[in-house]
Amino acid sequence: MSQFNVLNRYLFSDAHARGELVQLDSSFKSIIKNHNYPVGVEKLLGELLCATCLLTATLKFEGDITVQLQGDGPVGYMSVSGNNKQQMRGIAKMAEETSADTLQTLIGKGTMIITIRPTAGEAYQGVVALDEETLADCLAHYFDVSEQIPTKIWLFCDTEQQLAAGALVQLLPDGDGSIENKEQQLTDFEHLCQLTNTIKSEEVFSLEAEALLFRLYHQEKVNIFDPQTVSYLCGCSADKCLSAISQIEPSEIKAILAEQGKISMTCDYCITTYDFDELSLKSFISKVNH
Repeated sequence: MSQFNVLNRYLFSDAHARGELVQLDSSFKSIIKNHNYPVGVEKLLGELLCATCLLTATLKFEGDITVQLQGDGPVGYMSVSGNNKQQMRGIAKMAEETSADTLQTLIGKGTMIITIRPTAGEAYQGVVALDEETLADCLAHYFDVSEQIPTKIWLFCDTEQQLAAGALVQLLPDGDGSIENKEQQLTDFEHLCQLTNTIKSEEVFSLEAEALLFRLYHQEKVNIFDPQTVSYLCGCSADKCLSAISQIEPSEIKAILAEQGKISMTCDYCITTYDFDELSLKSFISKVNH
């Protein structure tokens, strides 16, 4: 399945609209590996991963993005972080075990928080209530409210095969403000949404992007750009752990070592454990004598 772990962008030449298609396998598998999430949680996390990929590609910025879901349901917190290179990681934190399988029953009453930290410029945060039935509808609502651009999103996740996918159709920002032109653009947009709405999950998980796009839009003029690879990148390291340990009082480091023989830190995302013994923390402990 070499067609997976890529994001494809395309323009509809005659319809003043653009689209995106993301199909993921190993990048999604790496995120859920070692976590034993319930099926419903795994499915929502797969959808959130694809939604973040689509969002990152749509907003066109250089830097980092985090999309968080927070609520009072069994899953109190779910987050996917990435960057403009489509390097992604994600996590879900459960307040209790659950067999729930919808956005509303998993997150409960909650919000979606989108945080963008550009390499240059000010950070931006958008907050959207999770009032819609699906994550795709919540994200479309975000575009309607904050960007005021008609957008439709489709999200898919197959937990048995551990595959996730998503598609987006968006009206391009308008250059000509005439009413007739706007009405035509909206008609074209609705037409493209109706075509995209015929995507079946078995197609999005089996067809290569070009074959799927031809099946959907063979009567349209579609200009497909070079695909962008989506990969898993946790970002944890021994150095980052040592940096965190350096913030602890030397006397406390010494006390932990005396009791446990080492300091262990486990990454929430990839479950990698980093162990540090007295020798590796020597420079931190020596501060206690000064």
